[in-house]
This record gives sequence, C-alpha cells and structure tokens, in this order.
Amino acid sequence: MISHEAAPDHKPESRPSLVKLATASCAGTAIEYYDFLAYAIAASTVFNVVFFPATDPLIGTLLSLATFATGFIARPLGGIVIGHFGDKLGRKKMLLLTLIVMGACTVLIGALPTYAQIGIWAPIALVLLRLLQGFAAGGEFAGAALIAIEHAPSGKKGFYGSWTILGVSIGALLATGAFALLGGLPKEEFMSWGWRMPFLASIVIGAIGLLVRFGIEETPAFLKAKAAKPAKLPIVQVIRDQPKAILLSTGALIGYSTFVYIVFTFLLSYGTQELGLPRTLLLNASMLGLLLQVVTVPAWAALSDRIGRKPVMLLGGVFLVSFAFALFPLIRTANPGIIVAAIVVAYSGSAAIHAPMAAFFAELFGTGVRYSGISLGYQLGNVLGGGLAPVIATALFAANGKSTDPVAFYLAVTAAISIVCLLLLPNTGRKESSTVDA
Repeated sequence: MISHEAAPDHKPESRPSLVKLATASCAGTAIEYYDFLAYAIAASTVFNVVFFPATDPLIGTLLSLATFATGFIARPLGGIVIGHFGDKLGRKKMLLLTLIVMGACTVLIGALPTYAQIGIWAPIALVLLRLLQGFAAGGEFAGAALIAIEHAPSGKKGFYGSWTILGVSIGALLATGAFALLGGLPKEEFMSWGWRMPFLASIVIGAIGLLVRFGIEETPAFLKAKAAKPAKLPIVQVIRDQPKAILLSTGALIGYSTFVYIVFTFLLSYGTQELGLPRTLLLNASMLGLLLQVVTVPAWAALSDRIGRKPVMLLGGVFLVSFAFALFPLIRTANPGIIVAAIVVAYSGSAAIHAPMAAFFAELFGTGVRYSGISLGYQLGNVLGGGLAPVIATALFAANGKSTDPVAFYLAVTAAISIVCLLLLPNTGRKESSTVDA
C-alpha cells in the first residue's frame, strides 16, 4: 500500500534557508554525477582503446560500455545498504559516506595504468573501482533528495526536491565541459594523459562538496521518526509493505534513464565513430542542453507543486515516445545547427518526467522507510534503464546492419513502460495537500 503521511510544518525558522538547502542537495549530487558521468563519457571515447584494445573498435566499445553497466549493477545493493542506515542513523551521515567513497574511486580511475602497461589487471581494477563507485551512487540520490524535501515547506516540496535532480544535470554539465575543454588536445596526448584530468580533478570538487554537506543539519522528519518507533529493518519493511510502490517507481524511471544515457553515451560513440562527427560538436551540444535544464528542471518541478506530479511527468513520457523516432534522423543530417537543436530539445523535453521525481518518490513512502524505498526504486530503475541502455543499444545497432531503427524502438518501448507505471500511481504533490512530513 502506498503511504501518504501528513504532518504539520515546523516553524519557518527551524528550516535552513533555500540557498543552504539547495547548495547541500545540489552540490553533492552534482559532484557524485560528475564522477559517474565522467566515466560514461570516457567509456564511449577512451576506455575502449586504453583498457579494452580490440581489432574491431565496435567490440572494444561494447566491452567498455559493459564496465559502465557494472556500476549500475552495484547501485541497488548500495541503495539497500545505505538506504537502511540512512533510515536508521540519518540522512546526513550517509551522504558524507557516499561522497567520500565515490570521489576516492574516481581519482583512482584517473590514476590507473593502462592495458598496455599491466595487461589484464587494468580492466579488472577498472571494474572493481566501478563497482565501488556504483555502490556509493546507489545511496546518494535518496539522501540528497530527502535533505531538501524533508526540510521544505508544504506546497514547495517538488521545487525543493528538484535541486537534487538539478544536481544530476550540473554534474553532467561539469563532466561534459571538462572533456570538451580537452577536445583541443592532439589525439595522442588526449589518449595518453588528457582523459585522466577530469577524474583527478574530482579530489578538489569532492572536498568542496564535503564542506557543504558538513554544514547541513539532520532533517526534522527523520528526528521525529527516530524519536517515535523506528523500523528495525527498514528495507525489509518497505519491501513487505509497499512492493507496488517500489516496482512502479522503478518502471516510472526506466524510460528517462534509458533515454538520457543513450543520448549521453551511445549517441556520442555513434556520432563520432559511424558518422564522423567532431566529438566537440556533440559534447558542446550536450552542454547547451544541460545548461537549459538549469532553468527547465525547477520550472517543471514548480508546476508539479501546483497541478500534481503525474500530469507533468506524463507529458515528459509522451515526449520521450515521440522524440525517440526523430532523434537519429536529425543527427544523421550532419548539419551542426540541427544536431545541436536536437540534443538541446532532447535534454529539455525529457526533464519534464525527471524534474518532479525526487518529491514524487518521497511521497510514496513513510518517513521511517523512505530512504530505503526511494533508493531501491530509483536504483533498480537506473539498472534496468541507464545501466543496460548503452550496451543494449550498441548490440542492437551491431546486430541489425548498423541501423538505428531498433534503438529508436527500444527507446519508445521503455518510455511506454514509464507511462503505464505512472498511470498506475497516485497524483501526489498538489498544492492543497502535503504528503511528505515536514
């Protein structure tokens, strides 16, 4: 049964300022996804050569993207473990842990020897670090969302929660920008040392994120639940009591996760290797799209506070289905203006389904099991969507005479799954009702 708890708001003075909450929620998630998406870009452009040399570049890319998927495989486990302790010990402690682990793994990836230097141990070490990185990412989203949402006033939880979603966009923007800045390097220098710089830079960005998160207080909703009667095993309780909410929230994310990771990874390798497009063109187009999300994400989320989460998210789902069949023909025009416009529209349109998602998922679960419930649903959706998407898309492309039609159909099917799941969930978040404890 899906939970809808209501509790009277705390006095306004008990809440941190919007700026402080936004920074704590957004900055940390931005750093986490900077780390994670830097790997995604490198997996499409570098790792197929330096860690997985193969006679056929397509095979090397497939192996490289497979290691990208391993990080997603570890996400549900991280969500279970970190979510459990997030419900038992608090949101803040787990957020600090996820940031430290993921930042350390990212720096170590940047320092790894190549296949040419240590042979098979290079890809083995890469996979192990990737698993740890995914484990940490598994507990990041829910904690960052709850820090903002459980502090937020009634009627603005979608807007406050959108700062976590915005952190994903900003992290992707930083990762894309870092690789775009290195695009001017000669290919030999980029492949030998240039690709390492965004990973090593994570040590500086991670330190900033830790300082921000140390300054935020634990949420009143968690403290209230802890003082009452907390669940002994939150993950067990939420699976037992709310399996429908977990499964449907998983499905609600699949369409967006599949779409955005195909745009972010498969489209990059397809455009450069098959169409001969400049890597900088595709990266700059992604940067513009992600920059526009800085405006569209809070706007979509604020609209969901007024009319409810479902109408906004369903609009995004319809966009995903329709644009799936337009994306690749637009890219094949090889016209820089059309390509940039297509990618920008892809990012801004898809934001409608993602922007309200932090608050929407939080409103499905009670306070004592909320971290666990959000983590499990969101991370399973990421595994079945984004984690598998680049590998499935590359395999479909290779098995069908290098045609993108099966990939477009795959995008449309996953978006349709999300629409069906959304239709089966309640329309939470309307302004006249408060469904998350303040």
